[in-house]
Amino acid sequence: MSRDVRLIVGAVGISALGDFLLWVPLTLHLEATTGSGLAVAGLMIALFAPIVVLAPIAGLVVDRRDAREVLIVSSLAQALIAAALALALDSTAAIIALAALLGTGFALAQPAEFALVPTIAGERSSAQLNRINGYVETSRYIGMTAGPLLGGALAATGGTQVAVMVNAATFVGVALAAFALRARRAPVSMAAEGPGGAQDRRPDRARDGFKYLFGDRVLVIVVGAAFVSLLFMSATITAEVFYLKQDLAVGDTLYGLLFSAWTVGMVVGAIAISRRVKGGALAVGALIAIGVQGLGVGAPAAVLAVGFAGAMWFVGGLGHGTKNVLVRTLIQERVPERLHGRAFAAYNGVRNGAELFAIAAGGVLVAAIGARTTLAIAGAMPVLTALVGLAVYRRRAAGGSSGPTAEPEEPEPLIEPAPAGGALVE
Repeated sequence: MSRDVRLIVGAVGISALGDFLLWVPLTLHLEATTGSGLAVAGLMIALFAPIVVLAPIAGLVVDRRDAREVLIVSSLAQALIAAALALALDSTAAIIALAALLGTGFALAQPAEFALVPTIAGERSSAQLNRINGYVETSRYIGMTAGPLLGGALAATGGTQVAVMVNAATFVGVALAAFALRARRAPVSMAAEGPGGAQDRRPDRARDGFKYLFGDRVLVIVVGAAFVSLLFMSATITAEVFYLKQDLAVGDTLYGLLFSAWTVGMVVGAIAISRRVKGGALAVGALIAIGVQGLGVGAPAAVLAVGFAGAMWFVGGLGHGTKNVLVRTLIQERVPERLHGRAFAAYNGVRNGAELFAIAAGGVLVAAIGARTTLAIAGAMPVLTALVGLAVYRRRAAGGSSGPTAEPEEPEPLIEPAPAGGALVE
């Protein structure tokens, strides 16, 4: 593993750890000081909504600047915001406002991290990108797992202020890792040479990331399937605790072990399975992984057995980790480099928007039809979505209108991507 790969992998892991470390103590603090579910919901909206709302603008900023510089500046800004947050814990309004600023930093930092991977990979082969994306995703999962544990421990022993200051330190760590990167991605000129040597001077637009994702004949199928599946699967965030505690009657220790089965599956999928998928099969592999993820979510509702639930959640985690890596690689390969920031910001916005809606809907479904039925629906719909996606993809491929190795078609005339020998983004 090269030096830059280690740095970007470490930066993503530290970033995820800091994000999840922050949410736990702040949630506990608001619950204790306000006793209001609305305050806790406001915190979550403040943190996640900017990723959705600002996706087009954040992606355009990443594409017009060196992604490394964007990551450094946004991380240092988040460190200052987190430090201010540690001093403003007496005011719920200040917490929500500063959390929204942190969310704005997330909206910029995440596409910048994504945009650095192809540059660091050096060659643009699927195998190389899959390998590095697997490391990146695994590091993120480790951070997501360790963050809540560390955040809870810090909140319990040192108080919320200490936990938030540690979070500020993680942003400094990400900035230092980005500063140490050798990889550079200069912004692509807004005027690129078009066919026949003519200059196409149409300006880049913030919405081009969305236009490309849903205009490309392959990405629209995969990203569309991922979006629909998330609308249902994320409802399990609300339903699982009731299913495990009420339907399976598990204790707290076993509760944690069952959840870890999903995380372990994600790591195995990201590291071991995704790299076995060849470049020409990325789209098919991602759709199959979506179906496997849904199966892992819904199958436990059919059999009330703790062992079966743990095994199926491991299987679902395999699909989850594999899907995340393959979709990242597919976007990096099919989208022109000049649009990488906007494309991933768009994907991130779509994904987080689906999850926010599903979390809210999950609470309604659990109250209306129960946790077990909610899990069954949340798992069955992604499986159905994956099957429909595979059918559409195969029909288009058979008709010669698409294929995983075909050049992506832009939904409307845009500036041609920079030459392969030019500055790289990721």
